[in-house]
Amino acid sequence: MNSYERFAEVYDELMTDIPYAEYVEWIQSHAPAQNYKNLLDIGCGTGTLALLLHQAGYNVSGIDLSEEMLSIASARMDVNGVTIPLYAMSMDELDGFSDLDVAIIPIDSINYVKEEHQVIETLKRIFESLRTGGQLFFDVHSLYKMDAIFLDGPFTYDDGDISYVWHTEHGEYPHSVYHQMTFFLQTENGLYERFDEEHFQRTFNYEQYVIWLKEIGFSHVEVSADWTKAEPTEESERIFIRAVK
Repeated sequence: MNSYERFAEVYDELMTDIPYAEYVEWIQSHAPAQNYKNLLDIGCGTGTLALLLHQAGYNVSGIDLSEEMLSIASARMDVNGVTIPLYAMSMDELDGFSDLDVAIIPIDSINYVKEEHQVIETLKRIFESLRTGGQLFFDVHSLYKMDAIFLDGPFTYDDGDISYVWHTEHGEYPHSVYHQMTFFLQTENGLYERFDEEHFQRTFNYEQYVIWLKEIGFSHVEVSADWTKAEPTEESERIFIRAVK
């Protein structure tokens, strides 16, 4: 798995197109806070979604592999006068949580898990951490996004303060990709500072996730696509999965 390093500094500015409020609505529609109080945000990143869920009435805790991301999340909570426990932890080594009402793995975080057995172990540990009737919500990149869209690069971005060139290439596994990103950040004296990062992501057919979830013991699994209630198609880009213990 990858740990965000300096990318954590620019993550929020590059994720402004993510409809976090819709993610909260998705969770609330199936697991309202009055009945599903305790929620764990797995791969919580800079804490944007964790804060919104706290404001929606959930008792939120968060884990992330990246200490850089957690540092930004902690500062976000401090600014907002909020206390949310945050832990540096790999999702496939999830430990110390029990009787959770809700667990989420948002914004394709599970696609950073490299090995198949680690994905299965992540789902198993979440199952063990949920109470009976507890729910898991997560999303993944589709095969189409991984195999076609990501490889239709390079991609560029420039808003004056942040610029990047983003190259992608096939990973060593089916439906995997390496993201090679070069960033330029404008400094106070008007010059630009460069840094480079490489990230790896891998996905699986959404039907495979469903099989794993049912084999682990989840009693109900529901799949939709692209921030809608519609079933996935061959050209869906983001797959949403909800499972009930």
